[in-house]
Amino acid sequence: MSAEIAEQEIAHEQEFVDRVYRQLEQSARNAEALAKEGHGRGRLGHEGGLVERDAMVFQAAKRLATLNAAHEGLVFGRLDLGDAADGPRYIGRIGLRDDNRDSMLVDWRAPAAAVFYQATAADPQGVVRRRVLRCAADKVVAVEDDLLDAERGEDLVVVGEGALMAQLSRARDRSMHSIVATIQAEQDKAIRAPGRGVVSISGGPGTGKTVVALHRAAYLLYSNRRRYESGGVLIVGPSGVFMRYIERVLPSLGETAVALRSLGEVVDGVKGTRHDDPAVADVKGAARMAELMRRTARQAVPGAPRDFRVFYRDDTIVLTGRDLSALRRQLLSGGKRNRQLPRVFSALVDAMWRQVRGERGRDRGREEFVDTMMGNVDFVEFARAWWPALDATDVLGWLRDPDLLARVGEGVVSQEDIALLSKSWSGAGDRARDYSVEDVALLDELRYQLGDVPESHEHDRDHEPDPLAHLVDEGRPEVTTVSDREYATGPRTSVRTEDDGYAHVLVDEAQDLTPMQWRMVGRRGRAASWTIVGDPAQSSWPVPREASRAREEALGDKPRHEFHLSTNYRNSKEIYDFAAAYAARVGLDADLPNAVRSTGLDPEERRVDDLEQGVRAAVVGLAGAVEGTVGIVVPAARRASVQGWLDTWDELGEDRLGGADARIAVLTGLDTKGLEFDGIVVVEPQEIESESATGRATLYVVLTRATQQMVTVSAG
Repeated sequence: MSAEIAEQEIAHEQEFVDRVYRQLEQSARNAEALAKEGHGRGRLGHEGGLVERDAMVFQAAKRLATLNAAHEGLVFGRLDLGDAADGPRYIGRIGLRDDNRDSMLVDWRAPAAAVFYQATAADPQGVVRRRVLRCAADKVVAVEDDLLDAERGEDLVVVGEGALMAQLSRARDRSMHSIVATIQAEQDKAIRAPGRGVVSISGGPGTGKTVVALHRAAYLLYSNRRRYESGGVLIVGPSGVFMRYIERVLPSLGETAVALRSLGEVVDGVKGTRHDDPAVADVKGAARMAELMRRTARQAVPGAPRDFRVFYRDDTIVLTGRDLSALRRQLLSGGKRNRQLPRVFSALVDAMWRQVRGERGRDRGREEFVDTMMGNVDFVEFARAWWPALDATDVLGWLRDPDLLARVGEGVVSQEDIALLSKSWSGAGDRARDYSVEDVALLDELRYQLGDVPESHEHDRDHEPDPLAHLVDEGRPEVTTVSDREYATGPRTSVRTEDDGYAHVLVDEAQDLTPMQWRMVGRRGRAASWTIVGDPAQSSWPVPREASRAREEALGDKPRHEFHLSTNYRNSKEIYDFAAAYAARVGLDADLPNAVRSTGLDPEERRVDDLEQGVRAAVVGLAGAVEGTVGIVVPAARRASVQGWLDTWDELGEDRLGGADARIAVLTGLDTKGLEFDGIVVVEPQEIESESATGRATLYVVLTRATQQMVTVSAG
């Protein structure tokens, strides 16, 4: 195939792409006109005009956002079908019609586009030639063809060596990109799986599990937009680094109605970015912590008054510590702690009224006694201090007291566990609100155990003196809140509301979730469909059976659909063979996919006398050898020092490293979950292996992050 013929084909496709972009601009102008018309309806002077204005402006803004998001690489595929009378069918990130309402571009998620991904030479499904258009903005820069039906395609020009291999060889940057142009048949089946129930996507490293799951989210939004946009889609990933890496994928596919949360950000208003030491993390993630949090939520408030004394008419009324303990148990038997706020004053008054014995007090009756107590400032302040509205962050702070921690932990966790937890929490100092990722699931458990403050009593958080608001008639319906419905343990109604959590929950690197994290995520998806992505061999959680039980509790009895991906598209064969040999050597039961690409470059293992100079030489070498990103993966204990090396190299202006080369990043083994780099420098791999109980699995993950070249560097 001559370069001249390839250029002719590119020019021909450019003519069509230009037409599409002109239509895209016209569609944008139409949306802007709709918004303008909507604003005009708002000036009609009646409520109907305001409703029409809001609906029209909303739809216009939504359409504009979709058009803008899809601008880059809008057209990427062409199908030449057996029936030439139909003409070519072009596939794009969104669907587009011309002014006559005829289809110009088929949305990649539409049924008509399915054969673009599913047709093969063995089963062409009516496709003669499949063409992938590679574009930079609105310019076609290359085309790659697959001839699927040679007998019927004799007269067609075939260009390139295959779109998939061309894509795999491209340099990486700091973000994940969509694979919408190169989705393979086994991946497409998972993407288009049934919308109900649980879809599990498994496979070894580099098989595209994450990006397939993200395309599935886009497909679900397309296929049932009303359900998934109104209910919302929650995507949970292992870290902030990972979430930033994937954040561009869905917008590039025209979808923005999703919430991307790392495990440290799942709970609203709380953000955990650091990880505890592995031993502490193992304790905080264990299922037994649910009972420890339940006990903590039922404790007396530290520093609260232990008794109360008041004189009424002829009687001295005393609420002793024993009386208050009995009242606390009585209230907690009626439901979650914060939900009992409306009953606190009446419970206290009842207990005090029973102590009224004098004739003057009994003759005036209970009603006057209530009025007197409600007007007694000392009593009101006592009641508020004894049973305040509690926040989960405050209650977790109680466990900084070693004595309280030992008391609630007795019989639940071991003395060694208590010592680890105490060191973690009591050592927080000024970092009391600097929560670890592992703390976030415990805070959510406490929120569940405490319940929300009833809406009519939210002012109690500000300690406003309105005690009469806490007296409710026995027959009055109880006020419920979003959190109470989210955390409800009883049967759900068949009609789904937005308060039931999300419509779809996608969990990536699911093998790493602790039992407590499964409980946290599960609360947000009781009425949801799910997509679960993971590889057990890459798990950083040391007790997989415990996590599996928590996962099953979170998913319930929803129907299951299993998909397995078997081809490694990320690593070169040389790199993956190296990683697979390590997995076999250390006894990991690894899922070994087939790596389809070879570079002829084996990984290097270097022993050096000076670690800093050895790392520097490796980084300089890789930065010069690859066009894309370079990762420096280090043991957690060395991250700060290696980052310091990189910054120093930058300050010296040497080798274009550090801030002068944004392609380079320093990460720990856990940080690399789900990421990929053109080149990887692994610093002291033996230390990565030994830094936790699951260090072997972590090092296996690290060894499968590079697409082109890898070097390991060890001292001595």
